Amino acid sequence: MKEKKLFVGNLSYSTSKEELSELFSQHGTVESVNIIANKGFGFVEMSSLAEAESAKEALNLTHFGGRNLSVNEARPLRNKPRTGGFGGGFKRY
Repeated sequence: MKEKKLFVGNLSYSTSKEELSELFSQHGTVESVNIIANKGFGFVEMSSLAEAESAKEALNLTHFGGRNLSVNEARPLRNKPRTGGFGGGFKRY
């Protein structure tokens, strides 16, 4: 494992940052929690790689908030080229 940030999928939309932090803190120190509103996923950053691995192994596919969580190592953001919206240069009159 290379990242101490974890992707947490299949969250109930009612899950709070506090609830998620409490769940993951059973496996180490939680540095940050970010839930993406109305998307059913979020990110938890642990204080070390070992803690992140422990949390991943323990919590992946566990039942939480009425759903089975999917916990994986978060992938770094990719730089995507930005587009100009309507295909660039095309003008509407």
